[in-house]
Amino acid sequence: MHDASQSGAGRNHETPQLGAPQMRAVRFAMLREALALAWADMRRAPVFGVIFSSAYVLIGYLLAMITWATGQSYWLVFAAIGFPLIGPFAAVGLYEVSRRLERGAPLDIYKIFGVVFGQSKRQLPSICAVIIIVFLFWFFLAHMIFALFLGLSTMTNISSSYEVYFTANGLTMLAVGTAVGGAFALLLYSITVFALPLLLDREVDFVTAMIVSFKTVTENLLPMLVWGGFIAGATFAALLPWFLGLFITLPLFGHATWHLYRLTAVEGSTRG
Repeated sequence: MHDASQSGAGRNHETPQLGAPQMRAVRFAMLREALALAWADMRRAPVFGVIFSSAYVLIGYLLAMITWATGQSYWLVFAAIGFPLIGPFAAVGLYEVSRRLERGAPLDIYKIFGVVFGQSKRQLPSICAVIIIVFLFWFFLAHMIFALFLGLSTMTNISSSYEVYFTANGLTMLAVGTAVGGAFALLLYSITVFALPLLLDREVDFVTAMIVSFKTVTENLLPMLVWGGFIAGATFAALLPWFLGLFITLPLFGHATWHLYRLTAVEGSTRG
């Protein structure tokens, strides 16, 4: 087990350290340990996993119902804006639960939500804004890619007729769109996977947090790509049974992200 709880035990829980930590190399064994610690946290505090996952599931149901009823996929734009707004705050709630379990602090729901809402006065809204900008830029590019390859095709209802996707232009569009979307997903993953827990743990600006996260991912590319692929695959599978799998995957990966950060960050050290 890692020594984060012992090394941080003497620190005031409510007072973040200043500056970003040095980051260790990420090993595959650390990924397994982070998952094991996350599973233990889920079993010790299952109610919080349900609370923070409910926001995602309810919004998912709402958007699915509206899209189905109206037949308008533009509602997905609201998902691109809404999920990045609530996602980091829900993640912080899970990080805070893990942090309190790690340090033997009481799981006071009022204090946990106080920490979550308190992030609105720190750096979290700034990183949310960056995520939204990247999402909206991807939506713009996705429409451009669609227009480039299928703009001159015979008009068809792509919501009910999928033949257009199996044409030469349709397959090319899917390939290009997937590649570009994957690049955006990798960018967002790289700048946030360590930045979000870092912003809770330390008093540091969001630009520094994103740089630390990006540098850590690029320096440990293979294990971090495996980690990101595992999270993406499991989350996609969790969506299939009416979003219900998210009640397991979201808290599991939320707690695991905190523990992977704690396993990677060198306690007590700072950059610059």
